[in-house]
Amino acid sequence: MTNNDTLRRIRYALDLPDATIVEICKLGGHDLEKSSIAALLKKEEEEGYLACSDLVMGSFLDGLIIHKRGPKENKAEQADAASPINNNIILKKLRIALELKEDALLEILELAHAGITKAKLSALFRKEGHKNYKECGNQFLRSFLKGLTIRFRDQRDNSRPVRQERS
Repeated sequence: MTNNDTLRRIRYALDLPDATIVEICKLGGHDLEKSSIAALLKKEEEEGYLACSDLVMGSFLDGLIIHKRGPKENKAEQADAASPINNNIILKKLRIALELKEDALLEILELAHAGITKAKLSALFRKEGHKNYKECGNQFLRSFLKGLTIRFRDQRDNSRPVRQERS
């Protein structure tokens, strides 16, 4: 899954406007122009497409954590946004940003019809090189983001009053 596709799906799931994405990236240590957001959200075959680098994706994810939870007290512990991004890192950072516990993760995956055992789920959050580490595949990340969309957009949509059509 490309960083652009991941960014598009996270933006939709969390209903983030362009200005908020710019603000989130800035919190993550990367200045991004509002005009480049549209290019990052385009598909590869569309004119004006701009590839989302690992630096931008890492900054966005780190900024999302800060946006949702506030800055860390010990800045020395914060990860380097320039490090390579993979699906496991995306999953970990979303889990941190949205403060998702194991049960919530399993519930989100169940919403997307991607049931998984607790053992397999915990293997995705292990350190690379650990004997029980499992690489997060593209389809699994897609399913997680789909479940996230169902959970967050449905919650927001259900909180709005339903308009009655007039006859």
